[in-house]
Formats: sequence, structure tokens, C-alpha cells
Amino acid sequence: MINKFFGKEVKVINLGLESFAKDLKAQNIKVVHVDWRPPAGGNKKMISLLAKLKK
Repeated sequence: MINKFFGKEVKVINLGLESFAKDLKAQNIKVVHVDWRPPAGGNKKMISLLAKLKK
């Protein structure tokens, strides 16, 4: 149905929530799921420390 809405085949790159990718696959949408998470779990102090290690 979504392909009809856009008038052509829809292809999706999904970042994060795997359930969203599964829902798209159930609708026969081509989807690639990437299991992405923020660096250091989003902890700002840890991100700062990791940034110092990269220098």
C-alpha cells in the first residue's frame, strides 16, 4: 500500500528500533535494519572522555 502512495517502490534504511523494520517487512517494503545506538549510551561525560581518546 505504501508503494502505491509514493508511486514507486520504497526502500528504507532503519536505524534503531528493530520493531519498525519488522513492521515494514510485514508490508513487503525493502528494509535494511542497522542496530545503531548512541555512543556511550548517550552519556555525555563518557562521550567527552571517548572524544579525548580519539585525539
